[in-house]
Amino acid sequence: MSLPPPTPAMRAVVTGASSGIGVALAEGLARRGYSLILIARREDRLRELADRLAQRYGIEAEIRSVDLSDRAERAKLCDELATRDIAVLCNNAGFATYGELATANPERERQQVELNSVAVHDLTLAVLPTMLARGVGAILITGSTAGNQPGPNNATYAASKAFANTLAESLHSELVGTGVQCTLLAPGPVRTEYAEVAEVPKLDGMLPGPLWVSAEQAATAAIAGMAAGRRRVVPGVFAKVQTVSGQYTPRSLIGPILRTVYRRVK
Repeated sequence: MSLPPPTPAMRAVVTGASSGIGVALAEGLARRGYSLILIARREDRLRELADRLAQRYGIEAEIRSVDLSDRAERAKLCDELATRDIAVLCNNAGFATYGELATANPERERQQVELNSVAVHDLTLAVLPTMLARGVGAILITGSTAGNQPGPNNATYAASKAFANTLAESLHSELVGTGVQCTLLAPGPVRTEYAEVAEVPKLDGMLPGPLWVSAEQAATAAIAGMAAGRRRVVPGVFAKVQTVSGQYTPRSLIGPILRTVYRRVK
């Protein structure tokens, strides 16, 4: 299976397109000839990216400044996407919080669940029927190795990414033979503005440099994985180790280890 061929009428949608993996996904898809709908909250960054990609690759790039954690804003976007010809949907937007759940800001935690889980579900439901009717389409869901294991002091993020991981892999199998595919991108540590958004400046110093992958490496692997019809893409050696350990290490052992690690983040 391969990605749908780019056409003037069809679009590739990238959420979280104002930084990190989202920017790299947008560039990689534009390089392949896809016109884009770029979605994030920061309109200035979206405009700059859209102009640059349109000039460099000769594609059209629309922008939508939307807070995907806001149900009303998200509903309007979903209504629009349901009427558009979408070739590729990259569900990439997300963020994390760290610390004890009992002392966390409830509103911030709710936003995290809305963005990391509910928005992914809503956007997928918005484009999937048209993709199936057309018999072609590709969906990428950015999950995380964190979704493979418990995350004490990172509980909401781990739980929300467990939803994203399972949704992507379930949908991958469900869509076999339809011409539509779903691929999970499950990265480990990626060099992005992630730590800044998560409000944890210590995060960057938690691991040696060679264990991180760049946003460009993650996006390149994701697009190649979609083109190959893969179920799951796990970029980087450390992420692969995390995946295996998260799946097979007893919870009674890995839980306390991660609790100790995540306590050091704050």
